[in-house]
Amino acid sequence: MREQGHAIVGPRSYDGSMAVAGRRPSPGVKGRTRLSRGIMGRLRLASQGLLDAPQGLPGPGSRTVPDAVRWMAAMQAQDLQGALWAVGQRVPGAGVGDVRAALDRGEIVRSWPMRGTLHLLAPEDLRWILAVTSERLIRGRAGRHRQLGITPGDVGAARGAALRLVSGGGAATREELFQSFQAAGQSTAGQRGIHLLGILCQRGWLVQGPLRGKQQLVVAFDEWITESRALDRGAAIAELLLRYVRSHGPATERDFAWWSGIPLTEVRAALAGVRHELVSLEFEGTSYWLSPATAALLDGAVPGARSVLALPGFDEFLLGYADRSLVLPAEHSNKIVPGGNGMFKRTIVAGGEVVGTWAVARNGAGAAVVPEPFDTVNGLRPAAQKSFELQAAKYRKFLASGKS
Repeated sequence: MREQGHAIVGPRSYDGSMAVAGRRPSPGVKGRTRLSRGIMGRLRLASQGLLDAPQGLPGPGSRTVPDAVRWMAAMQAQDLQGALWAVGQRVPGAGVGDVRAALDRGEIVRSWPMRGTLHLLAPEDLRWILAVTSERLIRGRAGRHRQLGITPGDVGAARGAALRLVSGGGAATREELFQSFQAAGQSTAGQRGIHLLGILCQRGWLVQGPLRGKQQLVVAFDEWITESRALDRGAAIAELLLRYVRSHGPATERDFAWWSGIPLTEVRAALAGVRHELVSLEFEGTSYWLSPATAALLDGAVPGARSVLALPGFDEFLLGYADRSLVLPAEHSNKIVPGGNGMFKRTIVAGGEVVGTWAVARNGAGAAVVPEPFDTVNGLRPAAQKSFELQAAKYRKFLASGKS
């Protein structure tokens, strides 16, 4: 076989249970690297910066709030409070005040780059990602926009009203912005306002900026983000794919196509150009991609076997993939999204697998963090229960950092 950079063209077999392209089996690892769902989940935890990891993966010594968000390429953020904790889980020692401050300073931004869903991103990445994703996303919502009576002229009127309100360093609450739409003759009833706001953000005219209490203010894109990268479409898709796999792998091409909203034909073309920088493996008849640094973990004991994490609802560990059954048993999926209502509950992840949910019960001035394991008979094992209690304490400390 001939080598291309990091990759060896052609698969190598590990113990008959997986095939890995780009890695030679190290002596003596047979039996220790046999893949399981738990190991696949732990590899994802390592990629996402949720475990202490070796060189080449995001480690505790190098992570700041902007670094963590930039590494992930884009992080689910439709629930703002949950998104703050998602970042906090990936930045050792960070408190909610640190993440809020990064938003206030524009070191990270929040917008609708993909799937009509809010995400956190590095500011320099937002414009080129929107250039890849926004046209298809807006076309896909054309039917809904017709129902709401939104025409190109209406978008222009809303844009003019919004920029008059926030240009010159201004910022507006969503209510203030909607009032400006109304004054310009644009109804905001029946979700019309939020769709107009979404279009203005997807077109790169507005972006969500600093926080005011629990609200995020809307600002002018070009004033808030003064430096943006420029990439042609092919290069942009290739970069986004690489960054997704490095931060989310093991993942499939269909996972990325769903996550990004990019057509599978373009995903496959991009993958053909960057596959020499990645590693492939087979698990249960499906091809997955991951970075060489993540694949290197398979040379020994994959970390995180005893890890317990309390992750927020909508965290990338679960929502960042089209197929979530790798880490969440299908029989428990309804416990994460009761009734399929689109609201994801907080999850307990043990050893790379989702084993339950957790809730916050207000108790006077404090908050009690309550585990709700799927195994309602035996609950969490004693060691896992102790680890969860440490996570609960970490969460309370995270929240307390934002109090004056």
